[in-house]
Amino acid sequence: MAVIGYIRVSSNKQTVQHQHFEIQQFAEHNNINVDKWVEETISSRKALNKRKLGQLLDELQDGDILIAAEISRLGRSLLEVMRILETCLNKNCQVWTLKENYRLGNDIQSKVMAFAFGLSAEIERNLISQRTKASLESVRATGKRLGRPFSAQSKKLKLSCNTKKIKYWLDTGMTKYRIAKMMSVSPATVSNFISRMGW
Repeated sequence: MAVIGYIRVSSNKQTVQHQHFEIQQFAEHNNINVDKWVEETISSRKALNKRKLGQLLDELQDGDILIAAEISRLGRSLLEVMRILETCLNKNCQVWTLKENYRLGNDIQSKVMAFAFGLSAEIERNLISQRTKASLESVRATGKRLGRPFSAQSKKLKLSCNTKKIKYWLDTGMTKYRIAKMMSVSPATVSNFISRMGW
């Protein structure tokens, strides 16, 4: 029997240390030794066979215990979580999650709880997504521009600090090609800038 600590973060901006600390503290408090750590930085939207978790599931042996900080670290969708738990059940392995204080065993109560936790997590994500979309639609309805302010975008165009000069050149009939040569940028950059300015 082996105890495996599984840690997943979805971006480089997040760190694995917090989950590692939680699992380690839990293990020490319960006199458990974590035999193996599996850490990965990857979105749970990635196919399971492209994640370290997929390989880990293949390698699980009878009696192994998989510990995660929370059930959402395993997968984002209800069906994926259920498939993962089913794999563990079929291998006579346990899955423990700390946030939900959940212990998956090979009994009907565990199966029902697994379904309930996975469903709750998916419903919560869907509600957050719906609220976000509704909020964005509300902002659009007011006519406001979404994303960065235009001034922030224009700073990236190299030409923003010469707006008046470029407008003057255009008004005097200078071609975009000539302006591009004067500013040491490509004609496409000038065209894009002019389009953004609405000239």
